[in-house]
Amino acid sequence: MRAWEGVFRFPVEGRSKKPRKTGFTMILDKGLGIEETKDLIKTSSEWIDNIKLSFGTSAFYDEELLKEKNRIIRESGVEVMPGGTFLEVAIWQKAYAQYLERAKKLGFTTIEVSDGTIQIDLKERREIIRKALDAGFKVISEVGKKDPNEKVAVSLMHQEIAADLESGAFKVIVEAREAGKGVGIYDKEGKVKEDEIDGIVSGVKDTDKLIWEAPIKNQQQHLIVRFGVNVSLGNIPPADILALEALRQGLRGDTLKKAYLKNKDWG
Repeated sequence: MRAWEGVFRFPVEGRSKKPRKTGFTMILDKGLGIEETKDLIKTSSEWIDNIKLSFGTSAFYDEELLKEKNRIIRESGVEVMPGGTFLEVAIWQKAYAQYLERAKKLGFTTIEVSDGTIQIDLKERREIIRKALDAGFKVISEVGKKDPNEKVAVSLMHQEIAADLESGAFKVIVEAREAGKGVGIYDKEGKVKEDEIDGIVSGVKDTDKLIWEAPIKNQQQHLIVRFGVNVSLGNIPPADILALEALRQGLRGDTLKKAYLKNKDWG
């Protein structure tokens, strides 16, 4: 039983439950230890769908330690994946088969497929996704570049999103990096560029298939207000998971006000 269950209703209703197809939340883990991971899982696993061990950070763990960490995550009903940059290194060095084999051995459940730094054409992306699926992984892909000077045409993003989903990707991440500033749908201060969002969604049949990287609170708020409680969000700092869930369900002033104005007669 939840601590406040039965006292009041959450102001924003309709939050999806696990296993989720909408309202997906991906955590960015830059090096949590075993005890920190246990604490995160104990307090927040209901609201976490995937933990990404960002960049190539998992390369620095002792093998048995990483296996134990991944086991703790999996057994809580949360998926776990290495970052897409790590995959790009494997592709560049022609070590993808070994990468998948080792990822399976280490206990990862999901593979992120991206080309945020290197160049991968649509045909090769399809093959990369297919091989990961054949190896028993769920696939989450990513579109966009990490370098703000390498702007990807919206038309190409539309092609990549459609091709990745057709190839079997579960969802597609819209790149914004860890900082959420000066990349993708955010300006240099981290403010949302509405026209960029408009351009992306204009060519996507099912926007529920998108995960918007949103590491900063104002970005999360903007996307929740625009797309609703069950928008999928990524690159959430571990310490912010419950704060994000409170924002989703109307337990913070930003979303409570909207819910209150809509349902003043509750009681």
